[in-house]
Amino acid sequence: MSDPLLRLKVLSAGILSLVLTLGIARFAYTPLLPLMQQQAGLGVADGGWLASINYLGYLGGAILASLFNDLVIKDRLYRVGLLIAIVSTAGMALTTDFWVWSMWRFVAGLSSAAGLLLGSGLILNWLIRHDYRSELGIHFAGIGLGILVCAAAVEIMASWLDWYQQWWVFTLLGMLLLIPAWAWLPAPDRSSYTRSGNPMRDRPPTARFMRLFILAYFCAGVGYVISATFIVAIVERLPGLEGKGNWSFMLLGLAATPACIIWDLVARRIGELNALLAASMLQIIGIGLPLLSNNLLLTLLSAILFGGTFIGIVSLVLTMAGRYYPTRPAKMMGKMTISYGIAQITAPALTGLIAGYTGNYNNGLYLAAGMMVIGTLLLMRLKVLESAKKSP
Repeated sequence: MSDPLLRLKVLSAGILSLVLTLGIARFAYTPLLPLMQQQAGLGVADGGWLASINYLGYLGGAILASLFNDLVIKDRLYRVGLLIAIVSTAGMALTTDFWVWSMWRFVAGLSSAAGLLLGSGLILNWLIRHDYRSELGIHFAGIGLGILVCAAAVEIMASWLDWYQQWWVFTLLGMLLLIPAWAWLPAPDRSSYTRSGNPMRDRPPTARFMRLFILAYFCAGVGYVISATFIVAIVERLPGLEGKGNWSFMLLGLAATPACIIWDLVARRIGELNALLAASMLQIIGIGLPLLSNNLLLTLLSAILFGGTFIGIVSLVLTMAGRYYPTRPAKMMGKMTISYGIAQITAPALTGLIAGYTGNYNNGLYLAAGMMVIGTLLLMRLKVLESAKKSP
């Protein structure tokens, strides 16, 4: 097989694995949340708890990913993650019991970590080993594509299928995606050299840089998870915007699909940290727009800005982790994602409780925007540390 064709198949495996493990296993819940509240008796606060439990599973998967250096073990766990993504999706259709749902959301979180961390690490290792650019923009298009597919599917199915029937449709779609996601990713190579014979050496950042980087990523996790989890429900509750929630989620996915490729190009020109700063500032604007007005155009612009930035931040951070540790990229990816995952556990539950008390999600959006401001300041501090390191 020619190199370009092999590269296309490897990248396609990664994209489709993210559509399965992040799109279906994780993000199908977001557009289905209002429907489950209407038809299955899911409460507002319980909806937040299920999102947090999903991220608890994601955090567990991130911890697991950070424990292993052996690429063969990571490859096996990645493939297990593909299978449990399908099982957990089917499980959501089989009950209306909150605790059983909680178990399936936890398991779905484990599969998301397998796709995002283990899959990304394996893809990046393959790219570096075959002397391609160490960028994950094309790979991470799978997250935006997964969001777009799920939102569009729910919008199409909502008028003629109940909530549990839609979970079954997503299960069948996941089974189709499993085949190329499994078959097109080659077995990992354990050697410490690229195909051209260059040694693969880890170049880790300083401990201080890492601490601030992890804190900044925690803030990004809070900023991301509140909007990503509740955007459909937020829009549905705005006066005059009833029935428009899935449109905002589709726009979010549409904006996210090419975003990582664009942010890769931006990073090539201005550097990763500057690109992260730009993405963070734009995301703050995207989070804040629904607080200014219930105007439909502003709300849709918010979805576009948010979709075009949150996934760029994730892609840039995990690509940086892979460059620091080319021989074991998932290790640092796992550590960064533990921080991101803790934010994703606490923020949705807190937002759901506040929304249940106040009747709206405004305070959750204020929290998300405020944490993103703190994260942006931390990134500015990282720029100072990086400049000091480069100066003689």
